Amino acid sequence: MSELGLALVIGGGNGIGAAICEVMAAHGWSLVVADKDETGATDVADRIGGRAFPLDVTDVAAIEALAERIDREVGPLAALVVSSGIFQPNVPIEETPADLFDAITAVNLRGTYHANRIFGAGMARRGGGAIVNLASATAHFSTPNSIYGATKAAIVNMTRCLAGEWGGRGVRVNSVSPGIVLVPRVRALKARGDRYPDDLERQMALRRCVEPGEVAEAVEFLLSPRASAITGIDLLVDCGWTAGALWKAYKGGLR
Repeated sequence: MSELGLALVIGGGNGIGAAICEVMAAHGWSLVVADKDETGATDVADRIGGRAFPLDVTDVAAIEALAERIDREVGPLAALVVSSGIFQPNVPIEETPADLFDAITAVNLRGTYHANRIFGAGMARRGGGAIVNLASATAHFSTPNSIYGATKAAIVNMTRCLAGEWGGRGVRVNSVSPGIVLVPRVRALKARGDRYPDDLERQMALRRCVEPGEVAEAVEFLLSPRASAITGIDLLVDCGWTAGALWKAYKGGLR
């Protein structure tokens, strides 16, 4: 076990979650990678010298079983990251089927809540730990993704509530809200012009989108002893998207 301790990254088999695993391993954490995509989780774990387990976050019994298995086979957790989530297509709300709402909330909100509840309770019993939940910049302003954004806003509030509840027992709980992150899926959508405008980068104060490793560094910081006095916050990592987007409404806009 590393000096920093054992960390579990749920949703660590690809995208931002995979970047988080790689950055945390580089900083000296021992990693457990959990994902519904067992192959992806195994590939990431093999690269960083960690352990991989399959997990469907919509299955509460599976989360409970994984918690018991990690305690038994690997050891007590010092840190938890919940990065699992699914996107929402850009379609008008009247064309959005009811089952899409159920699918997104089941993964993004219900899964995050139960993962926090189950693994965080174990940390509280042991008297310490740190949790970071992945929210989104869409939690903070209006977008076409009314279901996705609502789940992420709920995660921000849930994070604050859990920080208040568990702080006296040594558990810190924070969230990170990424902007548009250049994971492979987003790069493909940008290249096809399916989801994002041609001038997307000009809406960011830094005139670029976020790299996955930049989100990962923020997550690792909040989990580490360097952030020992920080709990209950939501940290935006968005290249200034929320700071710059409204400038487009004014003549001249961002230069």
